Amino acid sequence: MTKKEKEYLNKLVNFGCVVCKRFHGVYTEPSIHHIREGMGMGQRNSTENCLPLCPNHHQHGGYGVAFHAGKKAFEETYCSEMELLDWLKERL
Repeated sequence: MTKKEKEYLNKLVNFGCVVCKRFHGVYTEPSIHHIREGMGMGQRNSTENCLPLCPNHHQHGGYGVAFHAGKKAFEETYCSEMELLDWLKERL
């Protein structure tokens, strides 16, 4: 991983969960979600195509809807990964 990639990932962590920030106006500590749209099985997208998602919106779904618990439900509740990515990049 390059220095530039590490710096970008740190920006994402400092930004917080994109769903919590956009829909609830709060910071929650995120993990990094790699957008897989347009990628083959087992491939990982570039660092610039990642979203910061808290555990509840990434995998667990303790509140709200988690992406890995059901992509369709996640996108129906919030929006698509690409819409979140565009919103995030406008604010970084």
